Amino acid sequence: MRKLLYLIAGLAFITACKQPDKKKLPIYGNRQPVTKTVDGKTEVDTIYATIPPFKFVNQYGKTITEKDVAGKIYLADFFFTTCPSICPIMQRNMLAVYNEFKADTGVKILSHTIDPKHDTIPVLKTYADKLGISGDSWWLLLGQKEEVYQLAEKHYLVAVNDKGAGGYVHQGWFVLIDKEKRIRGAYDGTDKKAVDQLIADMHILQQEYK
Repeated sequence: MRKLLYLIAGLAFITACKQPDKKKLPIYGNRQPVTKTVDGKTEVDTIYATIPPFKFVNQYGKTITEKDVAGKIYLADFFFTTCPSICPIMQRNMLAVYNEFKADTGVKILSHTIDPKHDTIPVLKTYADKLGISGDSWWLLLGQKEEVYQLAEKHYLVAVNDKGAGGYVHQGWFVLIDKEKRIRGAYDGTDKKAVDQLIADMHILQQEYK
């Protein structure tokens, strides 16, 4: 009986000390299987779709490229400053993300305007000031319309066009991108519960790199 108790206690100790597997977020987007040879053995690897190089200008007039988010996780969304419908809700919810991570230099937020004709750099800066954001953790980005729309629909998988309410329409997704430039999640930016889940998932994604 005593040996049995010792065995049970020992197994309990081993179980308690064993580290649980880290939760990982799925990887979204197109993927392509690739066959390669490693040490004489044939293996099948997967190449995932990634966000391509880009070049925009932020609310401070600074040029922002993919190099500015290299080695970081970031969120991307699409908006316009005169949006009469979902944008105010999206930006209010994004503020919760901003406040959670603004002190973390490894996290960025990239909000792309889909109305470059109206949303000039001064307009974006005024909009940022009204939101109460500052520093380099959240960038409001201006770019060529065709480039922004192609990036949204082809790579971030967010639908945008210029034939909606207020002249423009877009989906309200907050798209989570990892350090390898892969999509790891998309969240309804108008839904507080979805944004709460986003914040939790961002912490999970950070743990993947530790």
